[in-house]
Amino acid sequence: MPVPPADFKPLLQGLEACPHRVLGLHPLADGGSVVRAFLPGAVECRLLKDKEAKGIVMERLDSAGLFAATLKESAPFHYQYKVTYADGTVQTIQDPYRFLPTLNEQDLVLIGKGDNHQLHHKLGASLRTIDGVRGVAFAVWAPSARRVSLVGDHNLWNGKSHPMRTLGASGIWELFVPGLEAGARYKFEMVGPQSAAPFIKTDPYGLQFEASPHHAAIVTDISEFVWTDAEWLAQRRRQQTRQQPVSVYEVHLGSWRRKLESGNRVLNYRELGTQLAEYCQKQGFTHVELMPPAEYPFDGSWGYQVTGFYAPTHRFGSPLDFMKFVDTLHRANIGVIVDWVPAHFPRDSFALAQFDGTHLYEHADPRLGEHPDWGTLIFNYGRHEVRGFLVGAALSWCERFHIDGLRVDAVASMLYLDYSRKAGEWLPNRHGGRENLEAIEFLKQMNALVHLYHPGVITIAEESTSFPGVTKSVEEGGLGFDYKWNMGWMHDSLDYFKQDPLFRKHHHSKLTFGMLYHWSEAFVQSFSHDEVVHGKGSLMGKMGGIDFATKAANLRCLLALQWAWPGKKSLFMGCEFGQVAEWNHLQSIDWHLLQYPLHTGIQQLVHDLNFLYQKDSGIALYESDSQNFSWINPDDGDQSVLTFCREGRDCTWVFVGNFTPIERTYRLGVPHAGVWEEAINTDSAHYAGRGLGNLGEVRAQSIPLHGRPYSMEVRLPGLTVLIFRQPKV
Repeated sequence: MPVPPADFKPLLQGLEACPHRVLGLHPLADGGSVVRAFLPGAVECRLLKDKEAKGIVMERLDSAGLFAATLKESAPFHYQYKVTYADGTVQTIQDPYRFLPTLNEQDLVLIGKGDNHQLHHKLGASLRTIDGVRGVAFAVWAPSARRVSLVGDHNLWNGKSHPMRTLGASGIWELFVPGLEAGARYKFEMVGPQSAAPFIKTDPYGLQFEASPHHAAIVTDISEFVWTDAEWLAQRRRQQTRQQPVSVYEVHLGSWRRKLESGNRVLNYRELGTQLAEYCQKQGFTHVELMPPAEYPFDGSWGYQVTGFYAPTHRFGSPLDFMKFVDTLHRANIGVIVDWVPAHFPRDSFALAQFDGTHLYEHADPRLGEHPDWGTLIFNYGRHEVRGFLVGAALSWCERFHIDGLRVDAVASMLYLDYSRKAGEWLPNRHGGRENLEAIEFLKQMNALVHLYHPGVITIAEESTSFPGVTKSVEEGGLGFDYKWNMGWMHDSLDYFKQDPLFRKHHHSKLTFGMLYHWSEAFVQSFSHDEVVHGKGSLMGKMGGIDFATKAANLRCLLALQWAWPGKKSLFMGCEFGQVAEWNHLQSIDWHLLQYPLHTGIQQLVHDLNFLYQKDSGIALYESDSQNFSWINPDDGDQSVLTFCREGRDCTWVFVGNFTPIERTYRLGVPHAGVWEEAINTDSAHYAGRGLGNLGEVRAQSIPLHGRPYSMEVRLPGLTVLIFRQPKV
């Protein structure tokens, strides 16, 4: 039937929610068909059937650019439009409104349940060929919008040119635009439920974005990239990471290294990949961890206020460049972990905040939806589509970019409804408790699906409370993370080493307390960027002592303790050579310090600790097993000496730490007879120490001590850690 003229009104007013009912090819009840096109700014439109050159002049129904042609044919046929605009420009285009939806009913059902695990291939912008026509399929979730249009360079950002259709009750709007290619910039223009004034949003699922202040999404084709890391991925699938050495180098890409000779510019992804691979190989790190690489608008957030959850930031190159970065590191046998931020998002008006004119991704009630510490918004984890959006982002990073791990930021703030809130500022859960039940279920789902689809990928929680079961499997009732940052150990050890050695005997329990809870989770011992910013000073600066030599000796002790303690290792850039200044994201870390022996010595120690850790990989094999750790003497606080034993598959370590400047001759019990190699001596001249020690080895004697059948007497320099090793026969 002909469409009554009144039915064109929503289209002409920019309020049409289903433009396909009006536009495109439609059969007529008495035979034949009608083709309608809405082309704002056009003065003439010709309908070209098949390969016609001249075509049929369509009737202009409205000066706004509405055209129609009535035809005798009733069966569908291929056609194009030849459009003449007021400025004389002539274009031949395909009709976006002649194509069927690119999402099927099953897609919509699964998206609505938060269970479409291929969401990153369904929503956003996808290059496709439909009915022999190449173009881009766009889809976005905006259930409360009254109209959504695609805007971009292709239509001069005119919101009336490409209205999208809503797909039933799903809240999803969709449109296939023929002829668009990779590189096209776009956004979505919407009319919300309360106002007729349109507003523009960028694509939550965008794979690439342009820089501020425009923030347009960019259609991106990553299918052309050829990965060369198949061997790495196969090895990753086979490995049980809790049984492997994991030593992580945490990096902020914008300030690791810069090109001073090129105006202090940042390195691009390809340069970073090559240089980081070389450096990590040389230093013995097994993984790099990137502070959030997802797109973000504010440089000063360091990436922790994300607006493009699916896109590598534009600051260092394109998504293809980022893929090359990962591939380069993999070929060097270096894993790539990314910081991932599902805890909150910024209020920037171009992004997720009030996305469709309502509180869509966030809670409407500020007691649930606003983060008091950071001024950001909190995701509504109870909404299926929001949960699906976040899980989809995690899976996208693993699938598209071959990421080896996700370090999930601010997990504690997700777990508790009263996090950083006073009484009366939060709402209890349905049981009256403080746990965020929806966030907990989201974390379980995310971990379960990442491990299901990408075996060998690890997930790490930054979680600072005693919430139980963070690293227990979902099947066991846990959250399902592989590891948890050991925040308690980090704070206690830093608090101990900042003390004057004269008073350390009063704080000795800070070195031992961590073992009381250590076996409750699988931990990473981490000194992260959080410890060297906001006036906290550098790791070197925190150390006790008034001169650099003393501070360096303390830092060497701390790092040796970190590597000898059970658990995986993580260290922020610059800490591996004793950076003196607090980290500044606007400049490179202080590589010039490596002209001084004190700093090259610390760097060499980290190198040696990493290679010892990998050489004696059997130590890592058992580091989640409490039976393979034992104190030798944890109670010698009066002398500030700490001793413990680590049993590995192929060797045994004995740790001896003297945390005062007083040199001692010290006898300690050991489990085995024979010669013990002095594998690490932090006072070695190689590390810019004084060169005091035991000439490389000590022989145990049959003198029982500390509950062990043998003991050995060692020369123990002041402010020194000794790590002895003995292979098992």
